[in-house]
Amino acid sequence: MKLSDSEATLTPTPVSTQYSAGLASYYSQKVDWTKCGEFECATVKVPLDYANPQGESISLALKKRTADGTKKGTLFINPGGPGGSGVDLVKSVSRLFSSDLLRSYDVVGFDPRGVGQSTAINCLTDSETDAMRASNEGASLAKGITEKCSKKTKPAALLDHVDTPSAAKDLDILRQLSGDSKLNYLGYSYGTYLGATYANLFPSNVGRMVLDGAVDPTLSAHQVSLGQAKSFENSLRGYVAYCLKRSSCPLTGSVDDGVKQVRTFLEGLRKSPLKTTDSERPLTYSLAVSAVIGPLYADSIWDTLTMALSQAMKKHDGSMLLRIADILASRDDNGHYTDNSAVAIMAINCLDYPVQGDKATWAKQTKELEQASPTFGSSMAGSDEMCQLWGHKATHERTALTAKGSAPILVVGTTGDPATPYEWSQSLSKQLSNARLLTWKGWGHTAYGRADKCITKAVDNYLLSGTLPADNQTCGNTDTTVK
Repeated sequence: MKLSDSEATLTPTPVSTQYSAGLASYYSQKVDWTKCGEFECATVKVPLDYANPQGESISLALKKRTADGTKKGTLFINPGGPGGSGVDLVKSVSRLFSSDLLRSYDVVGFDPRGVGQSTAINCLTDSETDAMRASNEGASLAKGITEKCSKKTKPAALLDHVDTPSAAKDLDILRQLSGDSKLNYLGYSYGTYLGATYANLFPSNVGRMVLDGAVDPTLSAHQVSLGQAKSFENSLRGYVAYCLKRSSCPLTGSVDDGVKQVRTFLEGLRKSPLKTTDSERPLTYSLAVSAVIGPLYADSIWDTLTMALSQAMKKHDGSMLLRIADILASRDDNGHYTDNSAVAIMAINCLDYPVQGDKATWAKQTKELEQASPTFGSSMAGSDEMCQLWGHKATHERTALTAKGSAPILVVGTTGDPATPYEWSQSLSKQLSNARLLTWKGWGHTAYGRADKCITKAVDNYLLSGTLPADNQTCGNTDTTVK
């Protein structure tokens, strides 16, 4: 249904009755779409606690880009995180998605519960967020942050209900309100876990689902960190090999030499932060690590990392690296954070990953991470300790998601993905009872919208006609194993 240019009210078609009577008012609510620039925006209500649907409700923010042609349905999107804004992602789909896809689907982004413009977790002032990001203390900060979150988040109980199964139940309400009997969905990174969780809860409601850059649902928090540590170290080696071939590179010698030079530079910042153009914000170890890790998500910006490292290592000026870190953290030029992703990721992960181990175990795991990634491993330690200090316990166990009885699901994996290692996409495609794996041989995080025409065609064929790529189809030819 195409809405008018000014304002429209959508009364959902009664396409599904697979919900409890207590949820009827949520599944049957009217959605008022209003123009917001070139898009349309709306807010819907969902229960805070699905175990008590008659209790308090919270709001979800939506943004829609209407189809350019005859609409086939609605494609819901999630950028990952957790804590990423689907509302913001909609602004980029004209650049990321093919014209064929945009012609055929209304594309709807939503901010999951606790995130962004939805009923959101509220914890820190801008200056407090600056201090948290600059600190090298890591997990020990969690207790102080949770006290602030409990005081400022309204309702405070939201902190116990931002788990992924609850978000997946929200997604089914959104599907119903769109008028679609089946959910069409494209999720990146953490968004693959949200999508797989949805498919496991509502297999008969799955339409066409693409899970790009998969999270393995069976892994513990430490196993996730370990996989990422290995992959980020490998991606750093890929970047260094690329850098060394260019005259602007501040690194010298072999790949091993270059990696060691980056590591030595970062470690030096623990004791001696680097000056920047902001005299009150030197480049600390923590900020620099995030600034180096961020560009590893996309090899298209490796040259930017080279310029920033050159400025820092040759001119002893950390301004460009600080700028990169700020952009990644959604900090604008006025020092304001435009989203709450810095705390939302912790709040959601701590409800999704049960705490395992004790201090002795965590100390051993830190050493394991440092061995897996001498450059980044120590910065990735402390997930379980952080969640224990956070104080809001996980709502469910880590387990395989099979989505038995669902329509075919397309999983996309990138061989040189630093954040969601390719092995995770392989694993999820095997766990799901009806899935096909599409592989992109290349560097960077996720594939659709940043890879080649082969990936675009394969994903589009599936989303537009339901045709899956061939078994073991591989696109791209970049060797992502660096010796």
